[in-house]
Amino acid sequence: MTGPATTTRLGRVRARVLGRLRAGGRYRWWVLGVALAGIMATSFPVTVLAASLKEVAADFDTSESVLVWVVTAPMLISALALPVLGKLGDLYGHRRVYLTGFAAATAIAFTTALAWDPLSLIGLRTLAQVTGAATQPTAMALIMAVFAPEERVKATGFWSFAGAGAPGIGLVVGGPIVDAVGWQPVFLLQGALAAVALVAGVLVLEETTERRAVPFDLAGAATLMLGIGGVVFGLNQAAIWGWGDPAVVAAFLVAPVGFASFVAVERRIDHPLLPLEFFARRNFSISISVIFFVQAAYMGTFLVTPFLLRFVFDYSVSLTAAVLVCRTLTFSLTSPAGGYLATRIGERAAARLGTGLVALSMVVLAVGAGTQAIGLVVLALFLQGAGNGTNRPSLTASIANAVETRDLGVAAATQRMMAQVGSVTGITVLGVLVTDQLVPSRFVAAYLVGAGFAALAVAGAGFLRSVDRSEPELVREEPRPVARAEALTIGPQQG
Repeated sequence: MTGPATTTRLGRVRARVLGRLRAGGRYRWWVLGVALAGIMATSFPVTVLAASLKEVAADFDTSESVLVWVVTAPMLISALALPVLGKLGDLYGHRRVYLTGFAAATAIAFTTALAWDPLSLIGLRTLAQVTGAATQPTAMALIMAVFAPEERVKATGFWSFAGAGAPGIGLVVGGPIVDAVGWQPVFLLQGALAAVALVAGVLVLEETTERRAVPFDLAGAATLMLGIGGVVFGLNQAAIWGWGDPAVVAAFLVAPVGFASFVAVERRIDHPLLPLEFFARRNFSISISVIFFVQAAYMGTFLVTPFLLRFVFDYSVSLTAAVLVCRTLTFSLTSPAGGYLATRIGERAAARLGTGLVALSMVVLAVGAGTQAIGLVVLALFLQGAGNGTNRPSLTASIANAVETRDLGVAAATQRMMAQVGSVTGITVLGVLVTDQLVPSRFVAAYLVGAGFAALAVAGAGFLRSVDRSEPELVREEPRPVARAEALTIGPQQG
């Protein structure tokens, strides 16, 4: 009796909340805010963990090289899970998958504070990241469904603002906490923030698409995981075991078999996990390629720069966090402006400008590391943040506008997957250059390699097509009327 009664009361509360939000005429902005609150809560501790590896390693009496898995393992596993989570949202409801994954990630965040050894910390962080990964493609789909194509680049500007701002807040708040108390309270704080965002999601978010009675593409998911898994495992372990290790070689041999099998499966199945026709659409294929290369440069420095500050400049966690926050906060603050800029000069020009700034920042970082000039390092971090804040809204909107509304989940998941693979590539390639010898010359070499990745992103961005804003809306499905507010399937409302 209690369960159904509670559900009915919740439905009435939701109906009142939704009625008031729609009456204000800005429902789509509430959807954006609530979804981004979830993204911020799930990504809160990422950067402060990278800056605190030395302290966490000392706490567990292990090495920093072992605890690098706290950063890389979640990236590896979530990269495999993202396409599946995105497609599940498309088939069974983005709101449902978002809230389920978010609820699990919230519970695991509290549990992570109780980690008792390196393996438990790595495992809990990986599980939290995988369940939290459900919020990435589904939140993007929820947002894109309530914004018209010509407005989406503005929305994605705020998306990037939240995605970059959360690690920045984590650095500002978490750095002093780690220095004063330890790393465990960071996860208690994350859990508390996530719980608040979860309640907001339950009250505000509605389903974006009608559930489709089609089978899930298990064969496509398995073969894609085989291909992506081979790549990311091989790259990650090559830095530890060496490029000639039999397991690394086997992983790189398995990857093309997985991708070839995936293509074969998707060609003959009626309801593919990821329609191959997407890759024939210029803005889809070019955007995910640019994201791969720019993310390799950006996230490569995510791991390398804390090592530079801790071991070359001999900074504390708090001081390292204060320097690193220059990049994350600049990324966050410039992202909304990047979205509005794209509406004025076009997605292609904005993407080229942003990727160009990232390439320039890598060169400045190389000079700063070589001369041990902290001023240049700080300048480079500002440039890098501004570059990503400028390019990311255009790339994300270009992907969303290249597919139909019903496929927004898997499209967003593909974008995120490519970003994760790019991140692992950058962390591995740049990290292997510095982790064995923490000397300035190694950091210079790493940053110049990162500049090469960014240069490829600049070249790719030149092939994007900007949205013609003189044309009517490009790809949007009309909202479906519903009988009751608590219905499982509710069409998008344009606030």
